Amino acid sequence: MQPIKILITEDDPDWIKAMTAFLNKEEDMLVVGAATSREEAVRLAGTLEFDVALMDICLTPGQVDGIYAAMELLEVRPAKVIMLTSLEEESVITKAFTAGAVQYVVKTDYRSLPQTIRGVIRSSNPMEVLLKEFARLKREEQLKELTGAERELFGLLEAGYTQREIGGKLYKAESTLKNQVNKMLKKLRVKSSKEAVAKVRRGGLVPEAEKPENGGRERDG
Repeated sequence: MQPIKILITEDDPDWIKAMTAFLNKEEDMLVVGAATSREEAVRLAGTLEFDVALMDICLTPGQVDGIYAAMELLEVRPAKVIMLTSLEEESVITKAFTAGAVQYVVKTDYRSLPQTIRGVIRSSNPMEVLLKEFARLKREEQLKELTGAERELFGLLEAGYTQREIGGKLYKAESTLKNQVNKMLKKLRVKSSKEAVAKVRRGGLVPEAEKPENGGRERDG
């Protein structure tokens, strides 16, 4: 039986060392890599094979950049992300699940990690059902202001069609389609179709590097 492969992302080297030793004692687990930053985690996601990512929620003091690291990591590799933190604020937990995490463990409860890791790997994990519904609701929250025609347009853009292809498929003049696209982008508060698709897929979360500088009109909550 193959062990569950684990990637740890944590800014504290001592914690990495302790967690690696702790988890490697489990017969069915193996820590295959560790990252100390958001950038390194995403880079390793492209080169390492792993089943579970343990992600510290605060990779930089005073920031919750682990949330954005989880989101970016999942865009590279489909893994189960478990957030590790000392924070228990409801808004932070909600953002973590929006980013794609499947569990949330307070660091003082680290002894429960082996059981939690096994739980997220099981195909019958009931948490998966709740998270799928949560993701559906976050998606609906993003699209609720769009008209039926705009939703159809967004669906085609999300499926990878170009505006020219959409025009032919829907029998719409270029000027009409362009007008609909602009209205849709304005409602979603983005500048391009690509940004619109990415934002909705991310549940409305916008990585800090992409946030607008116009007084924070576009929020990531």
